[in-house]
Amino acid sequence: MPEDAKALAGFGFELGLLKRIRRSGWWHAGVRDPESVAEHSMRAAQLAALIAAEEGADPARAAFLALWHDSQETRTGDLPHTAAAYLTKPDPRQITADQTDQLPKRSRDMVRSAVDEYESHGTLEARCAKDADKLEMLLQAVEYRDIGVQRTEGWIDSARKGLHTETGRRIAKAAVRLSPLSWRDR
Repeated sequence: MPEDAKALAGFGFELGLLKRIRRSGWWHAGVRDPESVAEHSMRAAQLAALIAAEEGADPARAAFLALWHDSQETRTGDLPHTAAAYLTKPDPRQITADQTDQLPKRSRDMVRSAVDEYESHGTLEARCAKDADKLEMLLQAVEYRDIGVQRTEGWIDSARKGLHTETGRRIAKAAVRLSPLSWRDR
């Protein structure tokens, strides 16, 4: 069996964990079965493309960065905000380096550069992806609030404070006022 194929398949299995790892902060609000990291990452990637299109950035690149932004959680799990006071924040770049160590060079470099760009916030695409991460959390909080989950305002406020693009801020302002089912009324 070729070593490169073995490494790529193994990483594929590792990434599958993201479908089972739950966004643990929502347990604090009483959500029994919160969305998975993979579900969060998918909508964040879609939102990143939309934000990037409106901001004049490359939608495909922004979506790509958002797709990889939480891939390190296969190794750490989803750490809630409250853990920050007790743990040293793991370096996403180091985790990604460990995760991709056995991958073929092109794949390894591609994943590492995406994570580095996202973490550096140095490009408009990275800022769009970061806003998408925050905006996805805000949308999720509004959805949970709509079905009766109490105490979601902290997530909404935190997300709004973390937005950097004008498009992200406009979407957030609209989202907190809309019903999650407003799309059905068109």
